[in-house]
Amino acid sequence: MTQLINKKLEENSSKEPNAILSSKKVFKINWDVEIPSFSKKDSYVPQKDENYIFEEDTTKAIIAGFKYNRRVMIQGYHGTGKSTHIEQVASRLNWPCIRVNLDSHISRIDLIGKDSIVLENGLQVTKFKEGIIPWALQYGAALVFDEYDAGRPDVMFVIQRVLELEGKLTLLEQNRVIVPHPSFRLFCTTNTIGLGDTSGMYHGTQQINQGQMDRWNIVATLNYLPEKIELDIILAKSENFLKKFNKNELILMIKLANLTREGFKNGDISTVMSPRTVITWAENSFILDDLDYAFRLTFLNKCDDAEKSIIGEYYQRCFAKDLPESWTHFSATTSLIEK
Repeated sequence: MTQLINKKLEENSSKEPNAILSSKKVFKINWDVEIPSFSKKDSYVPQKDENYIFEEDTTKAIIAGFKYNRRVMIQGYHGTGKSTHIEQVASRLNWPCIRVNLDSHISRIDLIGKDSIVLENGLQVTKFKEGIIPWALQYGAALVFDEYDAGRPDVMFVIQRVLELEGKLTLLEQNRVIVPHPSFRLFCTTNTIGLGDTSGMYHGTQQINQGQMDRWNIVATLNYLPEKIELDIILAKSENFLKKFNKNELILMIKLANLTREGFKNGDISTVMSPRTVITWAENSFILDDLDYAFRLTFLNKCDDAEKSIIGEYYQRCFAKDLPESWTHFSATTSLIEK
């Protein structure tokens, strides 16, 4: 297995972009620049979603990252498609792209590597097995750190040197310095902006060292989109929904989602509907053939009991009908203990 990986690294060592694409033509945005790309895709290129709709500002930031080798952070609420946005740009460029989810269990050896016992010619020998950062640096892939603000602070310093544009990685375990491949790119996605969880929505996130934040060249924000754009995105993702329901119902679903977002901003409720939630609601409606019940299973059951009546009011305002009272009104029950 190690030989196969090394062979792939050697084959890719001289691989650099060999084609040019127009940003305006490919991504349908009002910014026409030539973007370097690959004429052929390999197994690490994300699968292309032909119906994907690109948000202009975020797309510009990601394109700048690929074209000019900038370190790009995309911040925004959950379910807005931050990581998918990077993947879909990479898929159009045929650029290898690897996503790594940074959680509290990710350690230094996961990112850098460790000594492992392997079999060679029937004998057990100890060899250094590289982590994802040395591999991506040498392969020339776009490395995407998901949930960047959830990484342990002590582990995050491993990334510090790589954040510099010409940042070489020193492997102390091997007394070796890795020079980044010309096609190596670095992105990350985050719910907060490095200041920790100030909203109460993202427990487990950490404050990010400001010295490290300063190394991210571009910080883009991708939050909830205007209703029309969100409708186009959800229509593209929920084709089956229109087989049983109509477009007007989908418009009302988005209006309901926006009411939950306004309610959260005003402090009325603590749970919000993301575009991902609306897509899931549409999918569940098709499966269950029931818009109301699908809403209950998709979103309502995730809400605090004390807030369900408010959610019921939002639903009534959008769909002009009440949800069953047993769904939205919490009543405490007491059990009798027999003597």
